[in-house]
Amino acid sequence: MKKYIFILLGCVLAFPLIAQGRKYSTFYQQRVTLFEALPITADDIVFIGNSIINGCEWSELFDNKRIKNRGISGDVCLGVYDRLMPVLKGKPSKIFILIGTNDLSKGVSSDTIVYRIGMIVGKIKEESPSTVIYLQSILPVNDCYGMFKDHTAHWKDVKLINDRLKQLTEKEGIRYIDLYSFFVEENSEKMNPAYTNDGLHLLGKGYLLWRDIIMPYVLEE
Repeated sequence: MKKYIFILLGCVLAFPLIAQGRKYSTFYQQRVTLFEALPITADDIVFIGNSIINGCEWSELFDNKRIKNRGISGDVCLGVYDRLMPVLKGKPSKIFILIGTNDLSKGVSSDTIVYRIGMIVGKIKEESPSTVIYLQSILPVNDCYGMFKDHTAHWKDVKLINDRLKQLTEKEGIRYIDLYSFFVEENSEKMNPAYTNDGLHLLGKGYLLWRDIIMPYVLEE
């Protein structure tokens, strides 16, 4: 009995150290280990980012089995950067990126977010130069629901970041996709409530709109 008590005590004492040493969430680790086991090929189109990417069935939405979902709920810019290699070693034909909202919720500055997205772009260009990169604007958010307050409190920062991201794409010679203008409420800088029920994530109607916006980019050769 004493042996089991000592084992249990050791686990309890070790847990805070494990938690402190963990860079990302357990869900992040679960998804990454799955992605590492699922190969990417040169014919594939990859969608990578946070929960807004994670939450869609992209291959079904476009009726295209070549489209692969590499979204992780809660992910941040450095999280995407750190897990790029399993994607890039397959030299995918296209990568669609959407990331940065969770960084805002953690108090990361706009300058740092843009810089870190630049790191992602740079790594893709270095490791898989034939891959066409599409950098999508961050979606607007809306604080009217009183949910995800750490995210939606930064609604004024989103447009500024997107302006900077557009400049980044011009500098890097990659494609910029403006989603923001389609999802923002008229005469506002907040997400149109028609596309969300929590101010952060999208309803089905939002994903259908997203599909229609980027369809030409998905289909272009």
